[in-house]
Amino acid sequence: MRILKMFVISLVVMVTAVSGSAETPLHGGQHVEKVDQLLESAISHGLVTGGVVLVGNHEGVLFEKVYGRGLGGLDSASLTTDTLFDIASLTKVVATTPAIMKLAEERKLSLVDPVVKWFPEFSGKGKDDLLVLNLLTHTSGLDDFPLSADNPRQSAIEGAAQQRLKGEIGSRFRYADINFILLGELVRRVSGVGLNEYVADRFYGPLGMRDTGFKPDPAKAIRCAATRGSDNQLLQGQVQDYPARQLGGVAGHAGLFTSIHDLARFCRMILNDGELDSVRVLSERAVRQMTVPYFSRGGGVMRGLGWDIASPFSSPKGNGFSRYSFGHTGYSGSSIWIDPATDTFVVLLTSRVEYAKTKEFNRLRSELSTLAASLFAVPPELAGMTRDADE
Repeated sequence: MRILKMFVISLVVMVTAVSGSAETPLHGGQHVEKVDQLLESAISHGLVTGGVVLVGNHEGVLFEKVYGRGLGGLDSASLTTDTLFDIASLTKVVATTPAIMKLAEERKLSLVDPVVKWFPEFSGKGKDDLLVLNLLTHTSGLDDFPLSADNPRQSAIEGAAQQRLKGEIGSRFRYADINFILLGELVRRVSGVGLNEYVADRFYGPLGMRDTGFKPDPAKAIRCAATRGSDNQLLQGQVQDYPARQLGGVAGHAGLFTSIHDLARFCRMILNDGELDSVRVLSERAVRQMTVPYFSRGGGVMRGLGWDIASPFSSPKGNGFSRYSFGHTGYSGSSIWIDPATDTFVVLLTSRVEYAKTKEFNRLRSELSTLAASLFAVPPELAGMTRDADE
């Protein structure tokens, strides 16, 4: 499979060189300048103060560039490739989902375990049919609600247990953080250590993701791009999401900080079927399980385990990536999209300013991925060869 994919990529490079129809990606050119124009326009229109873009494949980086500054006005520091970002809901797929998959791979839990098996608080609450799988796919019927200031963790569990379900379990997709708050707690209950410790030991350490983790220490906090809290204060090295702050900065739905290069390593691991630099952190089967559709509603909504495939949240897919692609977004201004069929991924990390302009920000994500697909992805007709070889 990998040999064939490498042959296809080499063939594309040869054809491009002969035709002279495209620039070498790492050396810029008029086509890559469109990425510059896109980010500079977002900055000039006040959507972001800056950002970092990286496009890569299973082997490494194809394109990366830094734009603008962090939040805080003219005195704020320029962003760099070493800047750490609060990646918000990307925590769900860069921490929590792989942790659950690893525990399932080790047979310490099952994706079809009833939630009540691990949360006795759910006993007798009419949720016996609720499975771990439903939490991963946002088909639990649960909705978000405020957490208690006194005991936020227990209030999250008890509130979910007491809540009346919205629709039949497994029949309705509704994106809700509470699903992953419960999954983060599930990692702790099954493994005996916190989510932060588990993913550091099983994923970030082995993968060489030295800048990735929860609750940055003072040395890392000063490298963090600031975000703006709900009361308009700047937060540097503190998670933007208020419930995640209530939960002590470690939660299944938000709280992870990372750099562009660390995220690139994670995406390369996914494209390499769970392995990077001869270090395996997930089985090939676990990666495939995560990233194929587990829920579909008439084709309009398709979700993997944790991962988005096609839904109202799929703006980073753009136009050009295959139907086998998947990704996720983060409220703070981050997104990743990965396409194994074309051996391409794109990462966007930004210092987001304007949160009310959702459509404009989604357009930025979509147009970036469309450009990335047109500039760097293996052409669809050849990518089909690689996918057929997998199946």
